[in-house]
Amino acid sequence: MTACNTQLRRSASDLYRVTWENALTDLRMHLKLERSLSARTVEAYLHDIGKLRDFAEAQRPPLPPGAVQLDDLQAFIAHIAKQGLRPSSQARLLSAVRGFYRSLRREKIVEDDPTELIQSPRTARKLPVFLSVDEIDRMVKAIDMSKPLAHRDRAVIETLYGCGLRVSELCGLRLSWLHFDERFIRVVGKGDKERLVPIGPEAIRQVELYMRQERIRLPVRSKAEDMVFLNARGGGLTRMSVFNLVKALAVKAGIRKTISPHTFRHSFATHLVEGGADLRAVQEMLGHASITTTEIYTHLDREYLRSNILRFHPRSGKKSGHAA
Repeated sequence: MTACNTQLRRSASDLYRVTWENALTDLRMHLKLERSLSARTVEAYLHDIGKLRDFAEAQRPPLPPGAVQLDDLQAFIAHIAKQGLRPSSQARLLSAVRGFYRSLRREKIVEDDPTELIQSPRTARKLPVFLSVDEIDRMVKAIDMSKPLAHRDRAVIETLYGCGLRVSELCGLRLSWLHFDERFIRVVGKGDKERLVPIGPEAIRQVELYMRQERIRLPVRSKAEDMVFLNARGGGLTRMSVFNLVKALAVKAGIRKTISPHTFRHSFATHLVEGGADLRAVQEMLGHASITTTEIYTHLDREYLRSNILRFHPRSGKKSGHAA
């Protein structure tokens, strides 16, 4: 840090007006109340900003949030890169820092946003793992229908895949949100945003079987009366329970891919795009805020086509098994 920069910072007393503690408290309230983010997302956001705070407070003199400049951010990026943070994690962290400084500028704590000239590290867009229709059928067939709550497990898989839900959305699904006559369900997703999602006849059939044959016999606990999916003790089904179910079924079905409940969401979107569904419609069903998030499934579709061309095209240099 140059003597000139130090002198400028010391003379600009207004930049020292807000401490990190105050700034992070205000940010927490903004994320919770104005952006309606979940507690988990808020904590992750603040954890990322905390890395910048720790770096800034370790400088001599320590830098409050309003005194951080472009050269400080560049040094911070070099610092986190040396820690072995992956480019995708660096990009996420810098996204949080940008949001933080936009908030400071909006509150007139800073006049200039020091993140404007910062470039995020290039990240290769990783295509999500998805299951084929055959693999999903194998997992469904792997459910032992003689065991307790087997109909529930079947309904869970059919709803995850048939509606493209996040696991938190599935676990939070309520009886009062099921509109089977209209073939829609109401879903509350990230940021408490609501959307209507079409539900197919097979998923409806399995959910109704579960409710008629199993759920009605469970000792439903208070606060779980309106929850669709329950555990054996009558409480709401947890995300970890769904994760364990999916893992166990994948092993039984002989699927070696690394999958999770979210894989069914990727499979739902992939199969829709492969079938020619409108991308905007897929975005709406998935509850993506931006269509750029949904566009990854078009890349995946192109990769699928590319792999098939390389495998079967007569000019690809690979034998397809057909006679010339």
